[in-house]
Amino acid sequence: MSATRRQILARTGAIAAGITFSGAVTELFSGTAAAQGLGRRGYGPLVTDPDGLLDLPRGFRYKVLSREGDPLRSGEGRVPSNHDGMAALPGRRGRVHLVRNHENRATAPIPVPTVPGLTYDPMGKGGCTALELDGRDNVLGERVAIAGTAVNCAGGPTPWGTWLTCEETEDRAGTNGYTKDHGFIFEVDGADPLRTGAVPLTAMGRFQHEAIAIDPGTGIVYETEDAFDRPFGLFYRFLPQKPHGGTGSLRAGGALEAMRVPGVPDLSAVQEPGTSFDRVEWVPVPDPLARETPIRLQDFGPGGITHAQKLEGCYWGERAVYFVSSFARSAEGSAADHYGQVWKYEPKRRRLTLVIVFGPDTDIQLPGESPDNICLAPSGGLMVCEDGGGAQHVFGVTRRGEVYALARGAQAITSAAAAAGATPEGPEWGEFAGVTFSPDGATMYVNCYTPGTTFAVTGPWE
Repeated sequence: MSATRRQILARTGAIAAGITFSGAVTELFSGTAAAQGLGRRGYGPLVTDPDGLLDLPRGFRYKVLSREGDPLRSGEGRVPSNHDGMAALPGRRGRVHLVRNHENRATAPIPVPTVPGLTYDPMGKGGCTALELDGRDNVLGERVAIAGTAVNCAGGPTPWGTWLTCEETEDRAGTNGYTKDHGFIFEVDGADPLRTGAVPLTAMGRFQHEAIAIDPGTGIVYETEDAFDRPFGLFYRFLPQKPHGGTGSLRAGGALEAMRVPGVPDLSAVQEPGTSFDRVEWVPVPDPLARETPIRLQDFGPGGITHAQKLEGCYWGERAVYFVSSFARSAEGSAADHYGQVWKYEPKRRRLTLVIVFGPDTDIQLPGESPDNICLAPSGGLMVCEDGGGAQHVFGVTRRGEVYALARGAQAITSAAAAAGATPEGPEWGEFAGVTFSPDGATMYVNCYTPGTTFAVTGPWE
């Protein structure tokens, strides 16, 4: 770790790949008007939205698809609170099924309505809703897709066209009024939710799940854990018994393993972009159901296990899985400080590489807690949702490592949020979540967490 940044980049081939970080990018995250002056990077400066909802570059447009508190088109109740992870799944005749998480805790103002055949725990307020869109992003339907779960944060799509929704909690039955244990992954069919029902995929582990990504070649599922206290979360992989069985195949079970990077007990200690580790190990999880002890506290043998604070977004692309550590704070127990890391794991090489690190002592500075949800853009770069203080953005990261602002969120609490009980003393910015693209790449969908709003963004995508 004492090697210079250029030496590390040269060893890993990052220079040849064209990864660059310009000092000018620092201004992007300053929260001032200078952050909008991106020049040739991205799609140009953001234009203030006269309606105060979403600022976008010139030439881009947005459509509001759904808002918290509005009636569900199915008549099952109101659109629930806390819009989070999301996926756009292909449907028949060019339609899109947009499956959306609701990260509702026991105190959520608007729960996901309970529906027969789709409810896991009637006392859980979380779950998913599904929107059906035509080829022009007109909403044809909106309904409950799963209910009775808790703190549905993120998840990920499957190669066979369903959504895996993740519970970011370890609460057991009897806690917060729950009647069943929580901390599981559930499969959701956006086109026909009753086909998947509300069945926990217990073999995939019981912990504070955040997101998943599936290797389409092997069927292996990668999972992140967003644990709130020390020891922090782990990065997992699940080896299913039926890796290519389609809908319902994950119920057949499999083996859960956790990532060990020899000599690296905490990923936050790695600070140089381009740093790679070629001997990544996978260790069997002793008790995936965490019957007595949370998984991150279990005994993984003499070599221990590798932890990281705030493991969040996870995405598959370019024969690798990308995952995010949103921030690390030494004052809270991490080995070092950063404002966000993006990691890349290449299964065939068993290689883990730090692609990007944001501040405090790097070329790129980013205040607050960021990044969070990520996805691969049709251009091959990454789209990253910010989760921090002040104005919130969706950032793009090009193949060259250049960072640009694609969207900036609302500054005003809306009537829907007021109806849900929000009483801010000043301007409010809800974090972005669930960024995803339509199957044809023409539309970017993204959520504002609170007040819950789902947007469709179109424009001159490269």
